[in-house]
Amino acid sequence: MENITTQTVTVNGILTASEVLKDVIVRTPLLRHEGLSEKLDANILLKREDLQVVRSYKIRGAYNKIHNTNPGKLDNGIVCASAGNHAQGVALACRKKQIQGRIYMPVPTPDQKVKQVTFFGREFVEVVLTGDTFDDAYHEARKYGEEHGAEFIHPFDDPLIIEGQGTVGKEILEDSEYPIDYLIVPIGGGGLAAGVSTYIKSLSPNTRIIGVEPAGAPAMKKSLEKDELVTLDRIDKFVDGAAVKRVGEMTFQICRELIDEVITVPEGKVCSEILRLYNEDAIVVEPAGALTIAALDMLAERIRGKNVVAVVSGSNNDITRTSEIKERSMLFEGLKHYFIINFPQRAGALREFLIDVLGPNDDISHFEYYKKNNREKGPALIGIELKNHADLEGLIDRMDEKKIRYEYVNDQPHLFHYLI
Repeated sequence: MENITTQTVTVNGILTASEVLKDVIVRTPLLRHEGLSEKLDANILLKREDLQVVRSYKIRGAYNKIHNTNPGKLDNGIVCASAGNHAQGVALACRKKQIQGRIYMPVPTPDQKVKQVTFFGREFVEVVLTGDTFDDAYHEARKYGEEHGAEFIHPFDDPLIIEGQGTVGKEILEDSEYPIDYLIVPIGGGGLAAGVSTYIKSLSPNTRIIGVEPAGAPAMKKSLEKDELVTLDRIDKFVDGAAVKRVGEMTFQICRELIDEVITVPEGKVCSEILRLYNEDAIVVEPAGALTIAALDMLAERIRGKNVVAVVSGSNNDITRTSEIKERSMLFEGLKHYFIINFPQRAGALREFLIDVLGPNDDISHFEYYKKNNREKGPALIGIELKNHADLEGLIDRMDEKKIRYEYVNDQPHLFHYLI
């Protein structure tokens, strides 16, 4: 198979990209995290791309690609597809280069990201919302480019994009005071992982590089396991910055050669990390930005006593998603449980449930009758929040003791997906 790494993505290309970008991007800090370092007994350094000019690393690849594209190819403008961060990078590049851009984004894209694209691009960009996933937006953008002669700016599967993202790795090596034992990098389409690993493995071959994907969209992991590109039938779109059905052909080839391992993190664990970072460190990250930090304790045994860099890829989080983030976190931590409960709608029945069944620290956070026209026998959907995940066993024991007829919803995907 063709060796894409050496023929199309090179260390020299990354060095050239660094020169192109030096007056465009922020050289983001590499900061030691004291709390994580103490908790994990390791030297944990965070590469803070959440502090980048568009609040993610994506400006690096987007600007490098547009800057190095033959001006004649840009006469009809450019077009791209993005779940949000690539769009912001392209938008800013369009404004700086004064090029017209048409940007396709999935309909569920958080409003915050859509508004930021318009802010960075101003009159030079037009945003088109289409489809449910990045892949849907990608196909529409490709179609528009072919029909109108607009230059397509791929979000990850392009050598200039990859080399631009690879400048993250260059900065990490230059700014680290220690030899890096482990580098933890998020993977969506694979552009960042491919670029960073190209640079790091060339200059620091002993550094182990671990890619992290959301459990609901493990496109790179599945492809590496089968040793061929895999297109996922369905994905969980929650970690929107890293949720793709298919990684790039070029990024797959590079990651197959240079990445040491790919692991997945449950979406609920990502949510818990987002809340922890905000509450304890005043760090705002989007779901994809929390992936690498959420993975650290899964690697605790291996990284003990080591120098570890985790790339925090972005902070474009929409505050309106907070309730969903909290919900997913509580479900993952075993602190929230849903039941369909059948009990007669007579006077005092609910009161008895509250007094005799709920524990002293339990709280009803959701209550909804299913059959309002049959209240004598109609079931109710009840959401219960616990202070400790171990309290679930006692709750269920008390319902069994009172002979309450119930159905546990959390482990029934066909019902549960309606709740979150």
